[in-house]
Amino acid sequence: MPAVMPVQLDIFDDSRDVMLRNDVLQALQQRNAAKARTVWQRLVQEYPQERLAADLLTLIELLEGQASLTSAPGEPGEAGRLADHAALRQARLHLAQTMAPVAHKVFGPAQAQRWMRPLWQNLAQRADHLPFCAEHEEEHAAPLLLSLQDWPGAAQVIERIPSWRRIPAPLAWMAHAKLQQFGLQAASWPLLAELAWLAPKRLDALVDQAGNPILQRLKEAFELEFDDDAPAPSTSSAPPTSAWFPAWVLTRDSSLARELTLAQPGQHSAPEQAMRLLLEMLGLERQGRQREAVAKRQHLGELHPSLLKCFLKVR
Repeated sequence: MPAVMPVQLDIFDDSRDVMLRNDVLQALQQRNAAKARTVWQRLVQEYPQERLAADLLTLIELLEGQASLTSAPGEPGEAGRLADHAALRQARLHLAQTMAPVAHKVFGPAQAQRWMRPLWQNLAQRADHLPFCAEHEEEHAAPLLLSLQDWPGAAQVIERIPSWRRIPAPLAWMAHAKLQQFGLQAASWPLLAELAWLAPKRLDALVDQAGNPILQRLKEAFELEFDDDAPAPSTSSAPPTSAWFPAWVLTRDSSLARELTLAQPGQHSAPEQAMRLLLEMLGLERQGRQREAVAKRQHLGELHPSLLKCFLKVR
């Protein structure tokens, strides 16, 4: 039986597909669509069964499409301006549901996120002129910038929304941006209070999303300590529990009075009245006017018995 001769691999021939694939990847990372397509064509011509051929082409075509929408690097031209909120939604879902998974497959998770970032930035720029619409609140540049952790950019966009401080979504966006940018400082507490009164459920979501450990611990302590089972008899309908959070915070940390004083007037709800009353009581105490401060406790108990109980616990 003749001996079986070992097969010697031609290193250059067997690694050429890897080399060409890497050249395409490098061109994509450099965002050089023309070079990527040239090398890709060579790759599929020599290796028709290349497993990443379709995915690489998808990313190449995406870069080519982006180039046609810009008048200067990173700046959308007139052709790139989104026509309306529906167009933004379509573009947003295309990036999130189609392009991001392909980039993840081609580059891996960390590199894919970096590669996609300019595309999301470009989309935010293309949407910059679209007005806020409550029926399509996610179709706005602000949430795109927040997802990119561009806190100053998001704040700048939100400030252009008329009466943004009276609208739940942009108020929540601004509170998130300020919280991430400055932490629990004077810029954040007034917005958190206003959000609690205007849209308590959005405050709950923001606390979970922002991941600020101090705020999270305060919210957890509030939920354990504050008893909302027996609302005050003077209220015709009980506000959501989280609406009382700003007032409760003052019973836990009176040093926040200065920050919470900056909260703008809302709809004069019971939770807002309670916080304003506590600010007044704390001010009287600092002035040594204890008798006047004690006289106001009955009103606080009428607004919410548990709030008075929390206040007296530290007195």
